[in-house]
Amino acid sequence: MRSMNVFKKVRNNYVIWHANRIQLQEFPSSPVVRKQIVFSGRVQKVGFRLEIYTIAERMRLTGTVTNLKDGSVEVEVQGEEQQISFLVHCMKSLKRASVKKVTMSDLPIHESEKDFTIVK
Repeated sequence: MRSMNVFKKVRNNYVIWHANRIQLQEFPSSPVVRKQIVFSGRVQKVGFRLEIYTIAERMRLTGTVTNLKDGSVEVEVQGEEQQISFLVHCMKSLKRASVKKVTMSDLPIHESEKDFTIVK
């Protein structure tokens, strides 16, 4: 059990390092939207939620990210549309995961939401 915790810590440190190296660009101002995004494929047990969380925090997006029982990852994310598209692009191009399918739908905006959280 101890070696698993060491592995997880090393992986998490790598994920945070990787997510912080992504060059964020200047985005033209776009409307604030809220999206539900489901990533399917090999997206669990590879630091996918932590990567999303770290990038979302850097871009000041709000919402949640959750592992689903079927092996996919669900994100509810709120922010400017261009930023959300950039986040999706980053996750689709992630080498240690294998995103096979992305489904996206519009959600109502949560005016009072201030943070991005990983749901355990």
